[in-house]
Amino acid sequence: MNGKLRNILTWTVYPGVMAISVALYYGLIHFGLSLSISSFIAAIIGGLGLITLFEIILPYRKEWLPNRSEIKNDLVFMLLIQVALPKFLTIFTVVYLISFVKAHGIDLRDFWPHNYPIWVQMLIMMFSADFLRYWLHRTAHEWIPLWRIHAVHHSVQKLYWLNVGRFHPIDKSLQFLCDALPFILLGVSEEVMTLYFIVYSIKGFFQHSNVDTKLGWFNYIISGPELHRWHHSIAVKESNTNYGNNVIVWDIIFGTFFLPKYMSVGELGLLNRAYPSNFAMQMKTPFIKDIDKAK
Repeated sequence: MNGKLRNILTWTVYPGVMAISVALYYGLIHFGLSLSISSFIAAIIGGLGLITLFEIILPYRKEWLPNRSEIKNDLVFMLLIQVALPKFLTIFTVVYLISFVKAHGIDLRDFWPHNYPIWVQMLIMMFSADFLRYWLHRTAHEWIPLWRIHAVHHSVQKLYWLNVGRFHPIDKSLQFLCDALPFILLGVSEEVMTLYFIVYSIKGFFQHSNVDTKLGWFNYIISGPELHRWHHSIAVKESNTNYGNNVIVWDIIFGTFFLPKYMSVGELGLLNRAYPSNFAMQMKTPFIKDIDKAK
């Protein structure tokens, strides 16, 4: 690939894939598919399809391309932790918690602006969910009991889109309390939730991706890959920054924004380079004291 074409792609691949995914979502709805199926297909094509393609033809670092063993391991995390677990938590919430709230005469729906345009509601959801996620994420780095759980996510020594799903189920359940449960209880519509899911998914895939992207001044709004790579640095002073999930504004406000000029991140991961990487062992590592420390 020549330098001029590569430069154009680095600036256009992120907004391009996001726009294609959202357009595909609305196109599938237009042709009669349900909201949930449309959002799932759009996320799969945008993530599994386009981002995988660009990781191959436009890699940020060739040494970050995963091998077959890493793909298999991270696929287990993706299917069980990112797909199956949230579905279970949502069903549990709808069946039991919402029934409990209704049985006690509590109605939280009036606290949400249901009459606002869908995209405005989605942005309100994004910024408010990110405020909760910011403090959960920051606490997970600063409080040892939570860090032991969150360290599973930071055990990766290279970034590619599939390992965005590498979380301990306790960690993922805590995230659910911040970016899904409040909005389910507030009665946020399926239209808002599925649009949020598309943006959330493609953003998350890109955040961890090994695609050479540049966002320019959007780095002061979006929590993209240029910022998130520093969050995975092996250097603690660098990794204890850029906690934002979808947006980065809370990091800017609370002083944890980090994007040095003319520098690129070094090694990624934990101080213990022999930290177990397979799914079964990482279900146990949060309960093994100091396993994340250098040996």
